[in-house]
Amino acid sequence: MPERVVLAMSGGVDSSVAAALLLEQGYEVVGLFMRHGQAQEETCRVDAAEASEALLPVIQPDRHAKGCCTAQDARDAQRVADRLGIPFYAINFEREFGRIMDYFAAEYSRGRTPNPCVMCNNWIKFGRLWEFAQDIGAQRIATGHYVRLVPVDDPDGVPALCKGRDPGKDQSYVLFGIRRELLPHLLFPVGEFHKSEIRRRAAELGLQVAHKPDSQEICFVPDGDHAAMVRRHRGGTDLSGEIVTLDGRVVGRHRGIEHFTIGQRKGLGVALGTPQFVVRIEPETRRVVIGPREALACRRFTASQANWLVPEPRKPFECEVKIRYLSNPEPAVVTPLPGDRFRVELAGVKHAVTPGQAVVCYQGDRVLGGGWID
Repeated sequence: MPERVVLAMSGGVDSSVAAALLLEQGYEVVGLFMRHGQAQEETCRVDAAEASEALLPVIQPDRHAKGCCTAQDARDAQRVADRLGIPFYAINFEREFGRIMDYFAAEYSRGRTPNPCVMCNNWIKFGRLWEFAQDIGAQRIATGHYVRLVPVDDPDGVPALCKGRDPGKDQSYVLFGIRRELLPHLLFPVGEFHKSEIRRRAAELGLQVAHKPDSQEICFVPDGDHAAMVRRHRGGTDLSGEIVTLDGRVVGRHRGIEHFTIGQRKGLGVALGTPQFVVRIEPETRRVVIGPREALACRRFTASQANWLVPEPRKPFECEVKIRYLSNPEPAVVTPLPGDRFRVELAGVKHAVTPGQAVVCYQGDRVLGGGWID
């Protein structure tokens, strides 16, 4: 019998073509749509009479509802599954998404800048999704991420997680938090392709999502107003305070520290004659400290909650690091520290090293691991 694979289907072109590629490779594919459940209206109705042998509910999208998955995404994903002839189910991960929302709001309230996409991958797509796959007897899980798994000489038989072939779409940065022991059970079918090839393949298959735009916003902040979401989630807690210069001079007031991130220039609401940037956020005093760009220069910092996709390093090593999703890799020396921490010493200067963001270590295309900037 073919291996059963649970594929996370979002209704986008990448996971849709991933389903077709997995079928071509001989897998038994089970499509799964993950609902965050953070809508007042139901987007997806469940028809229990159409349950599979695994007793999973089949999605019946409500064509008039808004929010949630969204309804259009649910409809797109189901159409793809129907066309390819694979079962398509939904699970409500409201509690898990609620945990991500708690993290998101808490980080902004602490003067840090969260990365919910990494947490979603860690907790849901490669956490709860794997648990679900095991419950239905699946041997693997798959997603439409642009990354590759490459066999290497590893004592535990664990493949290397590597950048996707398309440098403009590579998503390895947001996957550093996958548990190492899970790598042998993962599949990333689109990682060997460029985005243009994936869209062309979707068109050849007659999939309506072939030219669907990529999602740009966080799923639970569809309007892009992060600060408003933080205020709502924290019950309107007042995080307003003073804007001060590096020497402590008060030059204005702000609506709340949730509106700011390190390195921000726009939206400060003050004019000092020279460009000013957010240099530091002080959650205890609710002060936002601003200064010139040179005040953001950094060559050394630490990171916590390290996760390694190679045997855990014990000694300092040379590598390249990325401090944000769209940044270029920078040469560095990484030194492991006690308590799942490490120190990064950059070969050059980087500006706006941001607490709360991920720092990911690479050797060439291979992801070694990473952590969260202190």
